[in-house]
Amino acid sequence: QVQLVESGGGLVQPGGSLRLSCAASGFTFSGYVMNWYRQAPGKERELVAAITIFSGQTNYADTVKGRFTISRDNAKNTVYLQMNDLKPEDTAKYYCNARSWPTDYWGQGTQVTVSS
Repeated sequence: QVQLVESGGGLVQPGGSLRLSCAASGFTFSGYVMNWYRQAPGKERELVAAITIFSGQTNYADTVKGRFTISRDNAKNTVYLQMNDLKPEDTAKYYCNARSWPTDYWGQGTQVTVSS
C-alpha cells in the first residue's frame, strides 16, 4: 500500500521557520522525483519545490527561492522541505508528491499557517 505521510506543519509567526517531512512507503522511493506542492484557500495547487532522484537538481517556485530548501534521504524514504523567513502568503496546505511518469502519488497534506 502506497503511503505519503506529511508532518511538521503548524502555526508560525512571520519570519519563523518550519521543517516539513514526508515519509514514503509502498513504492521504490529512490526511483521517483519528489515534489512539494501547496494550495491556499481559493487558489490552485502550485508547485513549490522539486528534487530529482539522486538529489542532483532542485527547482523552486520564484516565490520561495532563497527561503525554502528541499532535500531527500533515500535511505530513510523521506523528503524534507525546510522553510525559512516564512511570510503570511506562505499560508497553505502543503502536499508531498512522488512522480515517475505515468505514476503520481499524493499525501494528505499538512497545514502551514503564518500569522502573528
